[in-house]
Amino acid sequence: MNAHSLGSAKVSRLLRMGLLLAIVCQWPAWADTPPDCAAPASTACYFAFTLPGSALGRMHFYASRVPGAGTPTAALVAVHGHPRDANKTFNAALKAVQHSGALDRSLVVAPFFQVSEADAAPCHTAGVPGAQDGDLLWTCASWMAGGQARNAAGLTSFAALDALVVELHQQWPSLQTVTIAGFSAGAQMVQHAIGFAAVPPAPITLRYVVADPGTWLYFDPVWPAATVAACPEVQRWKYGTEDLPTDLGRSATEARTHYAQADIHYLEGALDSSDAPGTFYKILDKSCAAMAQGPYRMQRGLAYTEYDRKLLAPGKQRRVTTVPGCAHDVACVFAAPEARSALLGN
Repeated sequence: MNAHSLGSAKVSRLLRMGLLLAIVCQWPAWADTPPDCAAPASTACYFAFTLPGSALGRMHFYASRVPGAGTPTAALVAVHGHPRDANKTFNAALKAVQHSGALDRSLVVAPFFQVSEADAAPCHTAGVPGAQDGDLLWTCASWMAGGQARNAAGLTSFAALDALVVELHQQWPSLQTVTIAGFSAGAQMVQHAIGFAAVPPAPITLRYVVADPGTWLYFDPVWPAATVAACPEVQRWKYGTEDLPTDLGRSATEARTHYAQADIHYLEGALDSSDAPGTFYKILDKSCAAMAQGPYRMQRGLAYTEYDRKLLAPGKQRRVTTVPGCAHDVACVFAAPEARSALLGN
């Protein structure tokens, strides 16, 4: 089953069945009262849902509310970076909402792309639960580029993100806006996923925030001939749309159109512009295709915004907000006052 056809009647029926199973079997049973989830990430507020399809699997997420509780109208979905630090990312997003005074009408969620225990050492963060039987599994790198789950053929990480949006709407029908915000590798994943995202269930409106990714997806052949000759990878997936994986469900032209029409906001840490401590320069992609985009993350972000405004979506005139005093740190960038407009809207 194609996970991008989530709007079909058949998948909707399967989804409802899967969600019923999740509600009955996967939410923790509290002896007394449900936990206060508007607090730092904890296992008490670490929930799961079952994705629909021929090969069912489970995905976990931290949430600021017990599933089904309250009537939030806006959700902030914060996607973790390469260390899969969903707990830290959740805490940063929660602070942004708390500092804005929007907690009473908001839901904060941090999904977790799980990796098997045998493969997780290079991308593990303390305090985040390990893989459990039935979890969907990716590798440390595959989830960032829309790769298929290793134990669910045909189910990409982009489709899993689509399914999460549907799940949130099922659990909180009051939701009207869902903002998907990624930081670092999570921003790379989100930026790539935008062009391939499924249409959300009504009445959900999707917004996106791309914060400090290492590299960007260009939809047009913008590079000089000499650059392409020396480094043909600049035009290939994941830096360009040549050799586009067919399981993403859209052509390069369709993905470009979808991206150009989306509601997207860009954030960059103002100090994420060198090899100084705090920029995590050692882990920055320095392949020829990446270096063609710029020497450091902020420069790459500024260059992409210029491309966006001039060629990709000139009618949108999207801008990048530079967050003063922040290097490559989600806790600094997301919690900063300058980031609130992007993360929370008006």
